[in-house]
Amino acid sequence: MRLEEITPDTKLCTIIGYNAQSDNSRRYFNKIMKMYSVNATAIALNIIDEHLVFTLSNVAKSKVDKMIVQREFGLKSIEYCDSVNSQESIDIIEVIDGKVVGTNLDDELKKLKDISLFDTQEILIAKIILIASRWYNTPIDFDIIPLLMTKD
Repeated sequence: MRLEEITPDTKLCTIIGYNAQSDNSRRYFNKIMKMYSVNATAIALNIIDEHLVFTLSNVAKSKVDKMIVQREFGLKSIEYCDSVNSQESIDIIEVIDGKVVGTNLDDELKKLKDISLFDTQEILIAKIILIASRWYNTPIDFDIIPLLMTKD
């Protein structure tokens, strides 16, 4: 989604990471939104380690209520959450009733799909599919993974 396509009714989430703007997570997420005609987009927030404390310490008070956490911050983000389902790392942060909830999607993904033969990129895409479904009610269809991997 281009900047001029964002309207007041566009649903937004955030992706935080060192290279959130150019990382594949954002590209895959936005491709899924376009594929299912959902008026939503992921806004990238490129941050460095020094900015993580400020960013996550203030997330509960901000307008951000959905955040994809890139791998480099998955473990470091745990300490800023009021609750988490894993002490290893988290994939997303959601603000629910003013509380910051961190979620690792590994177990949920493994319940839905045998990922033993998936490479790192395919696992990332599968998690983005779960996130899109969780937040914007898109179908959980892992058969679209090869389609999402193609370059635009």
